[in-house]
Amino acid sequence: MPKANSAFMKPMNVSDELAVVVGKGPMPRSEVVKNIWVYIKKHNLQDAKNKRNINADDALLKVFGGKKTVSMFEMTKLVSKHLS
Repeated sequence: MPKANSAFMKPMNVSDELAVVVGKGPMPRSEVVKNIWVYIKKHNLQDAKNKRNINADDALLKVFGGKKTVSMFEMTKLVSKHLS
């Protein structure tokens, strides 16, 4: 039986900027990503023309390092800077 990826499921500390979006940590990276997508959908931040892009509001601007628009692939890289 394959072992679950324990590094992916390990609870991580969440920065104050990210906690505004996903809630207080610690939580696994998978839960962080899930909560970010809940936030994006709730606030209608997915780009209408290119669904792979996220348009940041004030809270996400802090998480995205000031970038107004990021791709969903770039988002995971930027979010990882807020986990320790």
